Amino acid sequence: MPTYQFEAMDATGQEIKDVVEAANQEEAQATIRQMGYFVTKISVKKSKRTPTSQKKTKKSGKSFAIGGVKPKILTQFTRQLSILQDAGLPILRSLRILEGQSKPGALKNSLIDVCDEIESGATLSEAMAKSPKAFDRLYVNMIRAGEAGGALEIILRRLAEFQERSVALKRKVKGAMVYPVTVVTFAVAILVFIMIKIVPAFIDIFEDFEAELPAMTVLLVAISNWVVANWFLIPAIPIGIWLAVKLIRKFEPGRMGWDLFTLKMPIFGQLVEKNIVARTTRTLGTLVSSGVPILEALHITRETAGNAVFEKLYQKTYEAIREGETIAEPLKEHARARFHPMALFFWFFFILGPVGVLMYLTRMNKRILDDMVINMVDVGEETGELDTMLYKVADTFDEEVAVLTESLMSLMEPLLIMMLGGMVGFIVIALFMPLIALIQKLS
Repeated sequence: MPTYQFEAMDATGQEIKDVVEAANQEEAQATIRQMGYFVTKISVKKSKRTPTSQKKTKKSGKSFAIGGVKPKILTQFTRQLSILQDAGLPILRSLRILEGQSKPGALKNSLIDVCDEIESGATLSEAMAKSPKAFDRLYVNMIRAGEAGGALEIILRRLAEFQERSVALKRKVKGAMVYPVTVVTFAVAILVFIMIKIVPAFIDIFEDFEAELPAMTVLLVAISNWVVANWFLIPAIPIGIWLAVKLIRKFEPGRMGWDLFTLKMPIFGQLVEKNIVARTTRTLGTLVSSGVPILEALHITRETAGNAVFEKLYQKTYEAIREGETIAEPLKEHARARFHPMALFFWFFFILGPVGVLMYLTRMNKRILDDMVINMVDVGEETGELDTMLYKVADTFDEEVAVLTESLMSLMEPLLIMMLGGMVGFIVIALFMPLIALIQKLS
């Protein structure tokens, strides 16, 4: 698509010089008039650079980048692009402006590629589809729906709002985990220091006086000796468990078992489940409201669920709808996860052996979607307001996640204090009991 360079005057009589993209000169003039300008001069902008020089410029514009684009940066880009589109700027000019403002990295490299593809005649969705590190299938399909419906600025606004809510929810959950993780890390470090440096000094005193040690002190001495001999296992054990879980999740049965375990485990399982329900229903609602066909919307939602149990649920729903059924019925039918041996293994390993097995057997038949979600989806189908109902479900679960997170934080503080107080109390009592006996003996 050619680029036209024009000179014009605005409503106040001020001279404007700018460029606009259009299929021909008549369309370019119409676009300029829609922007509120009176055209005085217009001509096709000619490129002075040769293909070789263009390639050099493209190469020099990119920088080395590892990984994809962070959600926060992509959210800011989407919001800025929606504002520029609302202002009536051509899409290529908007992208060039944002590409010039972006810091060197994955997003800037992707925007350079997208601009080059559009200059070659591709649509925005086609260009973005060739940069999957920055723009996933959800993003590309919403842009495609906006182009097909002629409402790209509205779709970009919805997409920006969706991303902002998702980022805010993730930030809230991660922020809630910072406090307990920090406290536990420092507590473990202090306790290890006490076991390695302080307790052995007391042991030497007790041995010099040949004092008889009570059972608590004997236990503390045994723990201290193990920590002194195997201190490197303290960070190695959690890292090893984390690597083992990641390796097991590489296989489909292992991934299904772990995701079932995280959904059903006490306290935190409910938080994980509500978080996924909120994210997937908002994703599905955003796609439906943007005009994406329901089958494609379900397929994209399945890919962005991030949990094997929900992926299976949406896959079953996809297959049922393709055979002519409604959405609510297969959601209700397949929302109950069945027994899985790998889930039983994780419960046995992480939750005190037989106690974990018993807890899993009592929890495994619980549905991952409650009746409220199913009923609202059913009502949305009957009234033709499926996207509105999905948004309401997402808003409800977002609020529940926020309330549950605050409740867990309120509960976590006294539990951590009690746990740390118990450990410190045990060490103090175990050390001072023989000291008191020694003092009495010496006196």
